[in-house]
Amino acid sequence: MYERKIPVDLDCPLRLTMSLIDSKWKSCILDELRHRAMRPSELHKALPEATPRVLDLQLKELVEDGLVEKTIYAELPPRSQYSITPLGMTLIPIIDAMLEWGTQNKALFERKYGK
Repeated sequence: MYERKIPVDLDCPLRLTMSLIDSKWKSCILDELRHRAMRPSELHKALPEATPRVLDLQLKELVEDGLVEKTIYAELPPRSQYSITPLGMTLIPIIDAMLEWGTQNKALFERKYGK
């Protein structure tokens, strides 16, 4: 797992929160899992822009942080699925606020990135 070179400032709630969802795909993963548990292949299909390696690493970090739970089924062939935890659900209002802000400011992104 990635080790930070600069320690997280434990006195800053914003930095603490961002330390959990600071990557490009973690908030997207949580958004996908809010409605149902998903197998790894389903998450890869839902987020095709993310490379499998990056997605797998970020899923692993989300599990280690307690935001996502991984269930492994003891069957042949083995299968697993990911689901959001109650702690992870507490971040959904933040993600919803980011979605709303992005929707309200769509023109900014169209100017910046084109249509």
